[in-house]
Amino acid sequence: MSSAPVFLVGSLAGAEPGASLTLDGAEGRHAVAVRRLRVGEEIVLSDGAGAGWLGRVAEVGGRDRLAVTALERRAEPEPTPHITVVQALPKGDRGELAVSTMTETGVDAIVPWSADRCVTQWRGERGAKSLARWRAAAREAAKQARRLRVPEVTEVRDAAGVARLLADAAFAGVLHESATLPLAAAQLPAEGRLVLVVGPEGGITEAELTAFAAAGATPYRLGPTVLRTSTAGPAATALLLTRTGRWS
Repeated sequence: MSSAPVFLVGSLAGAEPGASLTLDGAEGRHAVAVRRLRVGEEIVLSDGAGAGWLGRVAEVGGRDRLAVTALERRAEPEPTPHITVVQALPKGDRGELAVSTMTETGVDAIVPWSADRCVTQWRGERGAKSLARWRAAAREAAKQARRLRVPEVTEVRDAAGVARLLADAAFAGVLHESATLPLAAAQLPAEGRLVLVVGPEGGITEAELTAFAAAGATPYRLGPTVLRTSTAGPAATALLLTRTGRWS
């Protein structure tokens, strides 16, 4: 039997067993017109921040509204340790692919990085639209993965902003193909924030590596092969989730 589909709502504050919850707007329209949910089917409503309710559809109103009877409270605890991936901007839609796959894998936050060698640069209206697509990809992937926490996708950062993030981390690493230390053997803390940097297809510059090293980051290699920037993040996330015990 498949698990109940997840839909995002604005707030679940004050909900109690037996209460009537409303799913409307774009999410309600998707539930009614695309998923074609009917009375009696179970769904999960989530606020995207770790809280949720398993409910049963009590009424279908028009093409964009469901009345849902709350059955059972659900919760997804704050993850420990917290995993952040700094993702250099890839070309085309590879960024959305990376965000989707990392979200399904279990990443907690994604930081877009405008690296020196990124072919794509986010500026003005184009940058705002690209960021919106990344955030939408995270929301949709979280629902697909039945997650109650949607990973944060932050504003785009430059190298200085990434360095500040690394300096505040409990573990700071940079994936680099010439590194000698394997990420699989890194000493990882049991709690705090783990921050890992994934560079662009053209590679991380020496100036960027120097800035990140000064912030306390260590270069690591992921494996014997060179991965695309859009696949390195998901692979590294899976490795970190396994080694920290979050997948056990």
